[in-house]
Amino acid sequence: MRNFKKILLLAVAMLAVTGKVCAQTQATGGETPSPVVVPDTGKTQSTEQTQKHRFWDKKNDLLFAGVGAARTFDYFSTLNLRRRGDNEILLTNEVVDNHAAFAAIEAAGTGVSIGASYLFHRYGHHKLERWTSMVHFGLATTALCAITA
Repeated sequence: MRNFKKILLLAVAMLAVTGKVCAQTQATGGETPSPVVVPDTGKTQSTEQTQKHRFWDKKNDLLFAGVGAARTFDYFSTLNLRRRGDNEILLTNEVVDNHAAFAAIEAAGTGVSIGASYLFHRYGHHKLERWTSMVHFGLATTALCAITA
């Protein structure tokens, strides 16, 4: 029953992440797309794309909170594994046993994710900006479920 809950949680998380990707429809074979007419407003297109949304909007806030929560859960689950005598896979046991250093590593991972998202936002790659947090959240929760299984 415990594994079923983990699998169900993972499935819901993956559906939430991949829902937008699968929602796009493909054009049918017989139709040709009509040309799009863009009026000249005097602005360059790159300026319009960088103004598409603010960096600290609601969606990014939720994504960053999810990444932070996943890293926090990873921190506590890894400490729980160490208390039971299991070995850490990615880091040395000495680093994990130093709680302050391990917390700093987890916080730095969250910070790097937010920083990478900001760089994508700054240079107009808004899809990559969102996907950075989505992938980080997905990998952190998948690793968390795999290790605690």
